[in-house]
Order: sequence, then structure tokens, then C-alpha cells
Amino acid sequence: MIKKILKWAAILLVLGIIAFVIVGIMMNESEPTGSPSAEADAMANKMLRAIDQPGWDSTRYVQWTFPGGHDYLWDKAANNVRVQWKNNEVLLHTKTVAGKAFVDGNAIDGDEANELVQTAWGYFCNDSFWLNAPAKAFDPGTSRKLVTLDDGREGLMVKYDSGGVTPGDSYVWILGENGLPKAYKMWVKIIPVGGMEFSWENWKTMSTGCKIAQTHQSVGPTLELTNIKVGMDLAAVGEGDDPFAGIIKVE
Repeated sequence: MIKKILKWAAILLVLGIIAFVIVGIMMNESEPTGSPSAEADAMANKMLRAIDQPGWDSTRYVQWTFPGGHDYLWDKAANNVRVQWKNNEVLLHTKTVAGKAFVDGNAIDGDEANELVQTAWGYFCNDSFWLNAPAKAFDPGTSRKLVTLDDGREGLMVKYDSGGVTPGDSYVWILGENGLPKAYKMWVKIIPVGGMEFSWENWKTMSTGCKIAQTHQSVGPTLELTNIKVGMDLAAVGEGDDPFAGIIKVE
């Protein structure tokens, strides 16, 4: 009886994998092409005005939780971020990717610490992108193009030719009339299906003026960013003493 159950379980698993592959092939879209242009830059600037880029740039502290239990406190001005997940904590300098690691509140070193620092860096690159990707449209190493999608919609492609964890990724923004993003389609290394679309919705205007989308829906699970707080000092995000003081020193 147990052998039969295991046999059917194996069959169902194989059928599930086959179905997933078939659906992936059917959904896969080729990356659209275009050329960098002044018109594309103008559309990107319209998007930045819609999210209040100056408000975001002037914001010093940002706190949020990403699905999966990744908790962040980001000091944008000092390029420091605290990343917490499970029983781990990393205090990271985002420009040098150097930091201190703690497990159960105890400082650690060596290979284990280096591994946690690199894990925290990867989490931060991904999760901060979902927090406010539109603000990165003019990051170093990017190009901007106007493209037409397979379904006829016009979009703004931002391609990351360098930087971050996965250079070469492309995102096509679908904007509303006011320039505020409604969704983007992704061509990224970590997802084998090209053109997967995620919504950018449930926009919240923060105390510093910038707008942040809290909800991203797709064919799979919904990504919901929670506990989002911003401010010019630690008290505004519910923090007391500076967690980075005396810990991260950058020459």
C-alpha cells in the first residue's frame, strides 16, 4: 500500500513539473527591443516626478518588512542597513559590502560571518528594489528605451547593464497617465520565464512626500511589503539608539 502511494506521489510530482514547464513555455515572452532615446528619458523622469523622487532622495531612514521575514532599517545617508531574519542580524555598509554579523545576539566572525554578510547583501539588493525600483531608473549602468510589448502596450524599459547582484536584468514599466507605475514586466536571470508581470499598487504617500507601492500581484503569491516607515531621524521610524554607532566604520 505504501509503495503504491509513493508511486502515485512520484507520478503526480512528475506531472506537476511537466505542467509547470508547459505553462512556463506558454507564458514566456521574448525581451522587447528598442534604442535609448531622449523620449525614453523623458518618460522615466515623468515616473520619477510621480513618485516624488526628491522626497525619496531626502528621506534618511527607511524601515520595512519583506515577505519571508526580512526586516530592515536603512540609513540611506550613511549607506548603512540592518538586516534581520530568523535569529540572524547583519549590520551592513552598502557601498563596501562590509559588515558585522550576529546570531542570537552574539557577534560571530570567520567564514560564517562572511556568509551571513553576503546573504544579507543579496536580500537587501532584492528587497530594496521591490521597495522602490522606480527610483533606480537612472542608476549608474542603466539604459532606458521605449518598447512595444507583445500585447501592444507601450512601456519604458530600464535595463541594468551593470551593478547589483544580477546585472543584465531588464524591466518594462507600464505607467498610468500621471506617470505612476501600474505594473512592470521582468526579464531577469533568477526567473526562467521571460515577461512575468507584477503589479505596482496600493501606493502610500509617506511623511517625506515620496510614494511607495506596498502590493505586487502576479500569477503566483502576492508580495506585500509591510511595516513601512520613513523619517529624518530614528525616532520617526520607532528606533532609539543608533544601531550602527561604533559598529560600522568606513574610512
